[in-house]
Amino acid sequence: MHYSKLRISSDATSKLRAMRQRMRITPNLLCRYALMSSLEDGPIGNAPLPDEDGQEFNASTLTGEQTQLFLAAISVVEEETSNKTPSNARVLELLRCHIHRGIGSLSVRLRSPADLFLRKADR
Repeated sequence: MHYSKLRISSDATSKLRAMRQRMRITPNLLCRYALMSSLEDGPIGNAPLPDEDGQEFNASTLTGEQTQLFLAAISVVEEETSNKTPSNARVLELLRCHIHRGIGSLSVRLRSPADLFLRKADR
């Protein structure tokens, strides 16, 4: 599977901007961390899709050389509940959903870059 660009929600963009200023970490790295944090929380299921009115990322910036790894992780997590492999188009929708959910969660929990290294149990 391949994608060239991905646009996140306007809400996630706003929260991402605030986190970037507070933590001095680039948006693409925060999105990667948000994605992994959301995957750790489990499947998205049938949650509504976030809007696509926010920041646009090139695939090479957002997921880089690990694109296939991130997309495979989404398929595995989402397959747990549906018992079927999501389509390629659905995986990209789920990528946006996981980033959106992860940024929402991180924007509340993270106050400094050091918070990135705390386990969920320690937060």
